[in-house]
Amino acid sequence: MSGIDFSALFPILVLILIFILSIKISMAKGPKQHSPPGPRPLPVVGNLHILNLKRPYQTMLELSQKYGSIYSIHMGPKKVVVLSGHETVKDALINYGDQFGERSQVPIFERLFEGKVQGIAFSHGETWKTMRRFSLTTLRNFGMGKRVIEDRIIEECQHLILNLECQRGKPIEIRTIMNASVANVIVSVLLGKRFDYHDAQFLRLLTLIGENMKLLGGPRIALFNMFPVLGFLLKSHETVLRNRDELFSFVRMTFLRHRRTLDKNDPRSFIDAFLIRQQEEKDTSTDYFSDENLVALVTNLLAAGTETTASTLRWGILLMMRYPEIQKKVCDEIAKVVGAAQPRIAHRTQMPYTDAVIHEIQRFANILPTGLPRATTTDIIFKNYYIPKGTEVIILLTSVLRDQTQWEKPDAFNPEHFLSSEGKFIKKEAFMPFSVGRRMCAGESLAKMELFLFFTSLLQKFTFQPPPGVCHLNLDLTPDMGFTTRPVPHEICALLRA
Repeated sequence: MSGIDFSALFPILVLILIFILSIKISMAKGPKQHSPPGPRPLPVVGNLHILNLKRPYQTMLELSQKYGSIYSIHMGPKKVVVLSGHETVKDALINYGDQFGERSQVPIFERLFEGKVQGIAFSHGETWKTMRRFSLTTLRNFGMGKRVIEDRIIEECQHLILNLECQRGKPIEIRTIMNASVANVIVSVLLGKRFDYHDAQFLRLLTLIGENMKLLGGPRIALFNMFPVLGFLLKSHETVLRNRDELFSFVRMTFLRHRRTLDKNDPRSFIDAFLIRQQEEKDTSTDYFSDENLVALVTNLLAAGTETTASTLRWGILLMMRYPEIQKKVCDEIAKVVGAAQPRIAHRTQMPYTDAVIHEIQRFANILPTGLPRATTTDIIFKNYYIPKGTEVIILLTSVLRDQTQWEKPDAFNPEHFLSSEGKFIKKEAFMPFSVGRRMCAGESLAKMELFLFFTSLLQKFTFQPPPGVCHLNLDLTPDMGFTTRPVPHEICALLRA
């Protein structure tokens, strides 16, 4: 017995104890004959053995074909309910929005915010309501959805175009410059300034965000979320936390500088607006407007406002290279409607084909395939299935964007999905890249404006082609692994149009 290493056995004993307790709790609650169906779990590991940990949404799509639009899956010892397909997801988020409106307790995000989840993306209850209300109001005050932010986006488009012109059509990898350009739009609102694309600190921040986005969607973090007790073996979460510390430090130093020169009658940025509100609320018993919440909120908005839009635009350029005939139609429409003038949002209604292409890029790109995990706020009977309060719920957005009942060619890139037989743009209910309901993306209007202005401005100036020797038919459309479905890194040639 003296040769046994009990420290090595400890994690196994803990997992066995968790399994036994979960069985006892389940039995204590009584039989659930109306629980959603799903694959039979194994002891402790649940359905881990059938999950594609690099792209779990693919496994979930396959399971929805077998078990229907609502089913359960065990992520380790935790039972999770998955909702899929347009009809079911729409019903849940619109008609049962309050019941499915909480954010679930995900170990990595609880650890990121040190057990007190703040900000807007992963916060709960009144904190979420207060931060979302403040964020939407403040973003609108700083021009979101208005001409002032349109002008800022156009200014940033011109910086990007000048940078690409300097490449003189040589092959380049566009991820860093695209991230920097898109990030500058939200940074100008949050911080009241923009950065040069070569600014070392700015590039470092973008690297930290990009690395965390990749790690948060990786297998090791998925395992950490299922078995936090094994974190000491998995290590990836430690890198995520180190990156967080560096990001938080930058935001903290920034708002401390803003605080020293704050003028409550002349807020220069989102941070200033928060600091002014903090002073107004300092005598209340709540801590919604604490320094910690400011750091979390700014980091949330910076990451969300950069990663999703920049990745969608990179998908757009990749798809235009892959389908040059579609690229030509877009360019022809821009030339016909806009000419040599600067594309503006007012042009969108006159450009149905381009609008359809942008929507199809978003649908095909499938940037956030599982949405952000939710939780039920109460016991609920949904579609004749019983789901208890506090159950984690995954909204499988990819199943809506690829729903065979809603899209003629769900797995193909096909702008005609958004065009009538007369060539007019048509809206589709199943177009939900920003989700819907009370937890939908707070930056939807900004993202839509950015996508249209960046895309049309770039295609007005450039023809995008693969590097010499690379056939457009061989371009890889397989998404990279990560929290968001980014395109894999690829080189492009941006050739000035005659």
